[in-house]
Amino acid sequence: MTLSDNAAAGDNRGIESPSKLDAVNIARFEAEDAIRWGYLEADTVRPVSADVGLLDALADPKSLAGLTDSTEPAMFLAEVQLLAPIPAPPQFIGVGLNYREHAAEAGMDIPDAPVTFPFHRNAIIGPGAAIEIPSLSDQIDWEAELAVVIGSGGRDIPLDSALDHVAGYTIVNDVSARDVQWADKQWSRAKSFDTFKPMGPVITTTDELGDAGSLDISLTVNDKIMQASNTSDLIFPVAELVSYISRSTTLLPGAVIATGTPAGVGFSRKPPVFLKPGDTVSVEITGIGQLTNPVR
Repeated sequence: MTLSDNAAAGDNRGIESPSKLDAVNIARFEAEDAIRWGYLEADTVRPVSADVGLLDALADPKSLAGLTDSTEPAMFLAEVQLLAPIPAPPQFIGVGLNYREHAAEAGMDIPDAPVTFPFHRNAIIGPGAAIEIPSLSDQIDWEAELAVVIGSGGRDIPLDSALDHVAGYTIVNDVSARDVQWADKQWSRAKSFDTFKPMGPVITTTDELGDAGSLDISLTVNDKIMQASNTSDLIFPVAELVSYISRSTTLLPGAVIATGTPAGVGFSRKPPVFLKPGDTVSVEITGIGQLTNPVR
């Protein structure tokens, strides 16, 4: 139901349909049995024409901004289901040991260069979807992460123009099976189980967050704070990561780079703490919002 439909039905919640939105928060959502994307403002979402693909729009910042003038009637946010904003990124890249305090709690040296590895996109779920405990592991851990969404792609991107290739930022919870991770002696499989990559709730553009260099980031399990830090503790900030990764990989529009997690993960606690069925995990980052998922 759109805002105009509500008005015709006598709804008096007092939400006006804005004449123009800023390209700040981009969401992908399901409504009326269709999957769409659009712009969020307050508690409404304004869909973009179904003829326009999100990845195509992200690749062209001028086009992306212009689409806010030609959106469809707004819907109430409570009447749609938010989904992972990039459900099938052309590249999904993780970065390990990228917060100074996390490297210290893990007992590992500060890396000389970014430690990167791939995630599998089958692991991606959206806000509210359940993280499922697999039969192969009983050491399921959390990792709150700022994620970069690439707009215009490129290879050998110079450091001083790296942010021009960033469309915006979202949140990823890098759920990890620690016993599998230690046994494999590599990280991709343990972090790519089905449902292990909650993502969302929105993409917040660089117009709003800039280089994302000083954002509070936190994670709670059942409302108990487990991680609380700031992206100023990143060893390799966003621009460096984009430039570094592009030296070996041509970054494509819609690629997602999860930038690493701060201190406070479960395996480093004494005694260790892991997720269990019935838990609820929430990640919050300044300017992007909160990503919450149950565990089953």
